Amino acid sequence: MLTRRRNSSLVVDRLCDWTRGQSTAVTCFYFDFAARKEQTATSMLGSLLKQIVSATGRIPEDIWRALREQREAISGRKPQVGDIVKMLQLITSSQPVFMVIDALDECTAVQRYRLFDSLKEILARSTGARIFVTGRPHIRSEIETRLAGRVASVSVGPIRSDIIRFLRARLSEDETPDAMDSSLEAEILEKIPGNMSEMWVSAVFLRTRLLVSG
Repeated sequence: MLTRRRNSSLVVDRLCDWTRGQSTAVTCFYFDFAARKEQTATSMLGSLLKQIVSATGRIPEDIWRALREQREAISGRKPQVGDIVKMLQLITSSQPVFMVIDALDECTAVQRYRLFDSLKEILARSTGARIFVTGRPHIRSEIETRLAGRVASVSVGPIRSDIIRFLRARLSEDETPDAMDSSLEAEILEKIPGNMSEMWVSAVFLRTRLLVSG
């Protein structure tokens, strides 16, 4: 997970650098298996909405007016997915917005389906919305099916030489060097990179074509 999260963080940093000085909002949401009961489609989209509003220096008056009307319409109750989607459609239809969603596979299946439907609605209305999603291979077909025609995917994995270099550096810092012999070191440098490759080569980065063609 740390490798994937680091990659997503790099994407966020790069987008922030690229859009600095522009009226473009960069938002992100990191799914966590331990918090999957709390991380619903509603909470995730609500988080993105708050980030967009906070990051936007100036929202056109007609958009503010529509947002106020939407808030009044849901007065007295918690916003539902449909309410938040409408507000996201309003904002993202008037300005470019990047949404980075990390580890979507750690979201429950029910919430993923709701999220797919919501993202599809946003993309249909908002030509300025760009979405970058990371997830393991088993949800790749879900995304390609539910966001058909809008998805470009690429598989990624660690470089074996980088893993070995990292392990050598950590082994050299061992405070009990006498406990390590050449045979054990060779076994560590052989098995761990192999296991890491099996875990991460299968990781898939998914993105809408809007991210590369917009």
